[in-house]
Amino acid sequence: MKIGIVGCGMVGATSAYAMIMGGIGREITLVDPDEKRLVAEVADLNHAVPFSNPLNVRAGGYSDLAGCRMVIISAGVSQKPGESRLDLLKRNAAVFADVVPSILKHAPAALLLVATNPVDIMTHLAARFAADFDVPSHRVFGTGTTLDTARFRSLLGHRLGVDPPHIHAYVVGEHGDSEVLPWSLTRIGPLELADFCERREIELTDSDRTDIENRVRGAAGAIIGGKGATYYGIGAAVAKIVDVVLHDQRSILTVTTPASQIAGVSDVSVSMPRLLGGDGVLADLPLREMDEAEHRALSESARVVKKAIETIEAD
Repeated sequence: MKIGIVGCGMVGATSAYAMIMGGIGREITLVDPDEKRLVAEVADLNHAVPFSNPLNVRAGGYSDLAGCRMVIISAGVSQKPGESRLDLLKRNAAVFADVVPSILKHAPAALLLVATNPVDIMTHLAARFAADFDVPSHRVFGTGTTLDTARFRSLLGHRLGVDPPHIHAYVVGEHGDSEVLPWSLTRIGPLELADFCERREIELTDSDRTDIENRVRGAAGAIIGGKGATYYGIGAAVAKIVDVVLHDQRSILTVTTPASQIAGVSDVSVSMPRLLGGDGVLADLPLREMDEAEHRALSESARVVKKAIETIEAD
């Protein structure tokens, strides 16, 4: 299987590295306007291949994406000193207006995975541009809160003494400050959270929950404050999503994709538990048992994203 990556900054390059280490795909083609950086990253990645799995890693242009089963978009511009978030969004929207058509011109059958932040808004815009090429929205999705969900499960698992894969918990809504951790839906194996804690004689206090929520929401900021950027976690998340799609694994992941309605907000892209497989997003899974306060929080989170989308589209 052939995979494309547009944008070989830290996220794009680390995603490629994670796929090499995991033996995901057979060929990875990287595209970036900075040719010097592109050639150097591809050379460095190829030097990892003999120690891992037999993949071909190539540098190319958009035409070299022909035949890709999936293309990861990690292209975008960085925020300038004093620049507002909205101005950054507008500049990245202009980047996507060029990148998405350039990809689909040469790889019309590819699924698009967006990793550029703010990922919810950029995914929504990518789907709009892709629609001009008759690409249905279920083939365009973003990494969303996949990493946030992993952080939630890891922190809760550590607190409860349970391996994270056996914790069924999700982070939904915006990949950002307004994201929602619906504790009411959390299960430990077959048991509701409260039942598990009672059986194991574990006290999970409101303070514990607040601490976990703050650490999930603040994880990226803490990492960026310490080393300038995050890339290992998101690179691993990208590799996982690509693996699910290439092997049609039918996994439930909290990716973002356009939806007609989320918690009373129409035409918006935020993360929800979704069934993901070889053809992209196969189904949305409703959160019917979420409590009223969590539902309100999800609605507010969706409105935050919707407002940003409307502001860009009105410009």
